[in-house]
Parts: sequence; C-alpha cells; structure tokens
Amino acid sequence: MDQVAIRTEGLTKTYQSGANELTVFADLNFSVAQGERVALTGASGAGKSSLLHCLGGLDRPSKGKIFCGDRDLQTLTEKELAEFRNREVGFVWQIHYLLPEFSAEENVMMPLLIRGVPHAQASREALERLDEVGLRARAHHRAGELSGGEQQRVVLARALVGRPKYLLADEPTGNLDERTGEKIGALLRDLHRTHGLTSVYVTHNPNFARSCDRVLCLQNGELANV
Repeated sequence: MDQVAIRTEGLTKTYQSGANELTVFADLNFSVAQGERVALTGASGAGKSSLLHCLGGLDRPSKGKIFCGDRDLQTLTEKELAEFRNREVGFVWQIHYLLPEFSAEENVMMPLLIRGVPHAQASREALERLDEVGLRARAHHRAGELSGGEQQRVVLARALVGRPKYLLADEPTGNLDERTGEKIGALLRDLHRTHGLTSVYVTHNPNFARSCDRVLCLQNGELANV
C-alpha cells in the first residue's frame, strides 16, 4: 500500500458573509499518496484555492483535520505553521509575487535567508535551482527584465530551494500562453520526479490535469474523482 503523504478528515471551510455563513466545502475526506501528482479542478469560485491554502498551512479550516505525514496541522501554533511552510512546502502561485527590486537569484534565496541559512550557502543553493530550471544565465536580472515564462521558472526555483516534501501550485500555467504553459507543465513534471515531491496543483488547464496521476473535481463543496 502506498504511503499517505497528505490526509484530511472531515475538512470544512466556512466564511461569514454579513449575516450569512457561506460553506465553501464540507466534510472532505481524501488522501494523497507520497510521490503522487494530483490535479484539483472545478469552476472558478468553487473553493480550490481555499482548499490549497488549508493544505499548505496558510489558512486554517473551520472544522476537520489535515495530516501531512504524521503531523496534524491543527495542533501547530502559528510559529510552528510558519516553520512547516518554510521547510516542508513549496508554493507556486499564478501571480508570481517576485520582489521587483531584487534579482532572480536574490528572489530564490529568500526562503533560505528567512530560515537563517548563511548568505553564501543560500546563494549557492539558489544558483543550483536556477540552473535546474534553465535560468542560470539570467540569475542577476531583476524580475521585470524577465519574460512571464522566465518569471514562472524563478518561482519554481524559489519553491524548491528549501528542498520541500510538498509542492502546492495554484494555476501554475494560468497566466502563460499555450506553448509556454506546456513547457512549464513539463518542467513541473520533471522537477516533481527529480525532487521526490508530493504535488497538488489547482488548474483549469485540461491538458495539464490529464498529465497528472489523478484528477479531483471540487464541485458544490464536494470532491469527486474525474
């Protein structure tokens, strides 16, 4: 039996909207095996990003539990959650969130510097990851000097520089043209394998979703296999 990397029990997320309570999803029970690539699909506003945020410890569910390995995220303090995110999770967003005043290398170094890694070591690790995504030659260019596809490669390098166990990506090809999106999709597949990741991707891209091991659809607050 495959080892479970991520598991949820009765996961529920609600928001207060004025006098009303909006349930985004309720009583979700699912698991992701270690090393699996799972695509999370569904209509805009279905709650996919909210679910991803909960899985990565960026937000807390209203009810239920999330286990990453044998760790129950609900038992962690905010400080412990921040350390969990920094050390064990790589995040990739549709919007790059690169710091424009810094170079590609400096952007990739940030998670390690936050962790307290010495500057020289952080620089070395950042350049290795940039080399891995084909951007070593652009390491000293600022974010605004890079194309959309190059910026997304920097984001991938930044997500992986801390050697995480989990990669969570929200529309990683969403802002890219079809050809560039296909290249980023192929790079995500290769990096998943070489880094031994467990990956969950929110996506509207059907071709990218089909390239994953499994596709889940979030609809009307429930998850179903596609």
